[in-house]
Amino acid sequence: MGLRHFVLSAALSLVCASAPAHAEERVLKVSLQTELQVLDPIITTINATRVFAYLVFDQLVAIDSEGHYRPQMLSGWEVSSDRLTYTFHLRDGLKFSDGAPVTSEDCVASIERWAKREGFGAQLMNAADRFTVVDSKTFELKLKRPFAFVIEALGKPGHQIPVMMPARLARLDANTAVPEVVGSGPFIFLKDEWRPGVKAVFARNPDYIPRSEPADGLAGGKVVNFDRIELLSIPDQSTRAAALQKGEVDLLEVVPYDYIDVLRKNPKVTIGKQPAIAQNMIAINVEHTHPPFDNPLVRRALQAVVEQKDVMAGLGLPADMYRTCYSIYMCGNDGSSDAGTEYSRDIGPEAAKKLLKGAGYKGEPVVFLHAGTSAILNPVGSVLADQLKQAGFNVDLRTSDYATVAARRLKKAPVADGGWSVTPLVMAGIDLVNPLAQQMVSLNCLENNPGWYCDPAMNELLKAYSQASSPAESKKYRDQIQAAFHNNVNYVLAGQFATPPAYRSDLKGMIPFSFPVFWNVRRE
Repeated sequence: MGLRHFVLSAALSLVCASAPAHAEERVLKVSLQTELQVLDPIITTINATRVFAYLVFDQLVAIDSEGHYRPQMLSGWEVSSDRLTYTFHLRDGLKFSDGAPVTSEDCVASIERWAKREGFGAQLMNAADRFTVVDSKTFELKLKRPFAFVIEALGKPGHQIPVMMPARLARLDANTAVPEVVGSGPFIFLKDEWRPGVKAVFARNPDYIPRSEPADGLAGGKVVNFDRIELLSIPDQSTRAAALQKGEVDLLEVVPYDYIDVLRKNPKVTIGKQPAIAQNMIAINVEHTHPPFDNPLVRRALQAVVEQKDVMAGLGLPADMYRTCYSIYMCGNDGSSDAGTEYSRDIGPEAAKKLLKGAGYKGEPVVFLHAGTSAILNPVGSVLADQLKQAGFNVDLRTSDYATVAARRLKKAPVADGGWSVTPLVMAGIDLVNPLAQQMVSLNCLENNPGWYCDPAMNELLKAYSQASSPAESKKYRDQIQAAFHNNVNYVLAGQFATPPAYRSDLKGMIPFSFPVFWNVRRE
């Protein structure tokens, strides 16, 4: 047995060895596609932290399965006739996990902290005059100009998430993870039982009061039927699939694609439904002091080299689970656009070689951060790295676990000093339907945006979009935003695909969503 498999087996044995101590409890064991490393959902865009956030925190507003935004921690809100004043009301009985009541002061501080790190929040605050605490359960937002997406901002389901935390934590440095995990969500994080690289454990929050409405997406009543949730770290895909089939794990966030056919034939396993799909893309470090991608012509060569069909083939997906797509709003929905996608008519290594020659590329190293432990990013990265090499890029492939890739991506240093050039990412479709919500666009020109692209014209387009007064005007700006995105080459799109979960068939009440949620589900 190789050292790697010995370590994996030992880790899984350690997890399973703890089961008798909780045999009388209802325990749900889950394996995410990336490991939980960061415990603050506005500091990182790692999906494991988003899953963590919805376990222990809650939001003022939540999105349902139809894309509608509903009150969650709020009982409701009112909007003035001039659309410049929003009054929010907290519902009764909200408590943090430390026993303190949730107050308006906590909510205002949490929104302000989130807005310092997140593009949608920054756009909201740019339009805002001030937040005012009216009383312990009521607060107001006064705008200095119309902003049509206030509720959508507060209910943003993706990175980074506007979760509510105590004001004493929310007022700390927004660029540093908070030192405590204190939320008001349906579960409590058991930090003493956290073993990075092995498991993270959550207990049902006895003080959480679900809403009365049925659960629907991230909205409605978050009724908890398990005493514990255990997130298990199992990076090897064959080990994950075997653990699911043996019942050692109840749910895989993303089914390993090589095992889809096998798992579909197992009556004890269900391949879950997924209403929202995902988009592969390449993040680019365009920092102006870091060649070669400080040169927009080199970025266009990168744009031309990516052949989406080959990237999707590398994932090993069935044909019904992927498609080529050059729209930043996802293809197949009402918001999809062809604006700025003319470049896709001439792609491949030869087209990229011509563009590289015209750009004056001198063979500068391209540090490619490759997440070898991710079920999705590992095969995607391998194909993309090969495509870059075929076009003539001098690729320096750096393979590591996803947590290491995510940490290094935050470094702004030149490649010689530990920086980076490109890295594949995956964004859930739920994060891409609104130009203000998706970080590819809304983080434009913000210092905390890994990649550090800045197109001043984009900011003006985002402002105009936020004030659009009709669907036709809104579409006009959406198209212009996409055209500017492709022209500046902020990211390169690499294909649209499904990321369905797989779980034991005795689990009922699973809520189909872009990422796993653990309320409503029960074992029968």
